[in-house]
Amino acid sequence: MAEKIKVGIIGTGNIGNVHLQEFAKLPDEAVVTTITDLKTDLAESRAETYNIAHVASSAEELIHSKDVDAVVIGVPNLFHAKYAVMALEAGKHVLCEKPMAINALEARDIMRAKQKSDKVFMVSHQQRWEAVPMQILDQVGRGELGHIYSAKAGWYRRKGIPGWGTWFTRMDQSGGGPLIDIGVHMLDLALYMMGNPKPVSVFGTTYAEFGPKRKGIGTWGTPDWNGVYDVEDLATALIRMEDGSTLTLEVSWAVNMDTDNEPFIHLMGSEGGASLRGNTGKLLTEKFNQPMETSMTTPANDEGCRVRLTRHFLDCVRTGKQPISPALSGFTNNLVLDAIYESSRTGHEVIINWDV
Repeated sequence: MAEKIKVGIIGTGNIGNVHLQEFAKLPDEAVVTTITDLKTDLAESRAETYNIAHVASSAEELIHSKDVDAVVIGVPNLFHAKYAVMALEAGKHVLCEKPMAINALEARDIMRAKQKSDKVFMVSHQQRWEAVPMQILDQVGRGELGHIYSAKAGWYRRKGIPGWGTWFTRMDQSGGGPLIDIGVHMLDLALYMMGNPKPVSVFGTTYAEFGPKRKGIGTWGTPDWNGVYDVEDLATALIRMEDGSTLTLEVSWAVNMDTDNEPFIHLMGSEGGASLRGNTGKLLTEKFNQPMETSMTTPANDEGCRVRLTRHFLDCVRTGKQPISPALSGFTNNLVLDAIYESSRTGHEVIINWDV
């Protein structure tokens, strides 16, 4: 049996706890040896719950520990690049929560560090590992959709602003609102399903109609009513690719709209199409001059996207192969997100700068 991969987790809040749960499902493949959090009492509580040997006093201590092979980054967006670069330079593998960085400038720092490192860097985009998207991707790979020339993706939450006043709603710590929070999931998955075309230009607009009024508050996180809300609560964009295809992206944390709060993607191909909504999907085509469709659902015994993602990361660490969501995918997402925000500020189309 191969030696277990020793994992250290930076951040033991909500998302850090999710990672702890997933690694606990793979006890023969990995062991979480070290965790750390600015809230020491929370880290110590998690260590007791998951039987973790060591609580580091800082992220720096964890990263340089000899008992850590791979680092999981589950802290506010502002710190993703700092710890990712530090970990890669220290010779550690990295699993980084989305978005890869708070902006494209810091994403470039990760790209440069990865280019100098032989270690695995993977972005934690669990939507790629959901059962129905995987079924659709299989059909795309078989050529059943033909050329995908247009796509529409989004996620409308009716009342879902997370942690009002905390880092979630502070531009300097999060990099934005729903666009960089849940929009990055749909952007990433749509580009992946389209075959990873290269985005070249963006026209987008963002709005803040709920957050500044303390409306549209959701259940994720604990509000800090003495805090700050200076991000958007809705964003919309048209993204043009090098091959001429387009992607429309629409996301919100809060909106006065009849919505089921489910993420969605519609792929439009020359030979067929696909629609994803939440945990269900459809393949659509035309046969004998009649529209036809095939339904897809998540199997009842599905093990879950997060455990598949975690197993894939560990497999990449063990074999050295390229992860399905590498640094380039995270960099692409950050470039597009930055362009949408810039387009909203200027009111003009933005040409994407791909220089690393």
